[in-house]
Amino acid sequence: MSYVTYDDFESSRGPSAVYWLIGLCVAVYFVQATLVGDANMASWLGYASGDLQSRALWTLVTYMFVHGGLVHLLLNMWTLWLFGPRVERAWGASTFTWYYLWCGLGGWAFHYMFQPNGGILVGASAAILGVAVAYASRWPDDEVLFFGVVPMKVKWLVVFMALINITMTVLDGGSAGGTAYAAHFGGMVAGWIYLRAPNVGTLDRFRSRMVQAPDYGDEPPRAVPKSSRPRERETRERETDDIVAQSKAAMARVRPAPKPQPKPKPAPAPAPVPVASTALDAVLDKIAATGIDSLTPAERLMLDDWSKRLREPS
Repeated sequence: MSYVTYDDFESSRGPSAVYWLIGLCVAVYFVQATLVGDANMASWLGYASGDLQSRALWTLVTYMFVHGGLVHLLLNMWTLWLFGPRVERAWGASTFTWYYLWCGLGGWAFHYMFQPNGGILVGASAAILGVAVAYASRWPDDEVLFFGVVPMKVKWLVVFMALINITMTVLDGGSAGGTAYAAHFGGMVAGWIYLRAPNVGTLDRFRSRMVQAPDYGDEPPRAVPKSSRPRERETRERETDDIVAQSKAAMARVRPAPKPQPKPKPAPAPAPVPVASTALDAVLDKIAATGIDSLTPAERLMLDDWSKRLREPS
């Protein structure tokens, strides 16, 4: 059997819903005991078999705040005080109150099914037993004193109460000796069904933690002039410069440095034209005077050598 998961955080606020429920039950009983009497209060606020036909639908809720006597009131209020505050701190006052009323309606539904023509239904027992189911689902191993004497874990106490009420519901038609066992069992069943719904017990806590969005009205948004945001503009410019500088530094670390290009060698200067020597001048003068045939072999060899030098590229 799975149990609902509650928020482990428990509010430090006091159990306001429990205080109000106990105060309301005590106030109703005070008026009942001092002014109107038990019979009149039960007929006005308790649920009777014909209330659905007469459309007195408020009695489906008001019956939870009327009790048959002082002992009945004290027993129910003590049980609510025993189990209610911690559940309320875990859930929140709003969710706890709705859960309490839901379990009370479940008690009425079972009373209506098993005792459609029974007596007047009064008492908060169905709603309070639903609270006990919620407590046992979250803190099953906590111990309480059964009948104020026997220590017992809450989970076994709730199981024991469920078995007694379901047995008496089946055997005695939902009511025996003035005790509405069917309503008791209906409150426990309603609590069990509620606890199987997703995210119960944390919805109120979730809402309380939500930050309400500011109301800007229906006016469309308008652009803010640049002149009214000099600091913001300067900040953005500095951030842009920082980003550019960081980007350049990162690229410098990633890219290898370019290799230096070799400088082109200067073109060699043209070789100087050899200056004609005195011997060459003499050979040239001889050729001019007597012709090339008059040259000796040595003079011809010198002339060929100088011709080759002059024809070589510079």
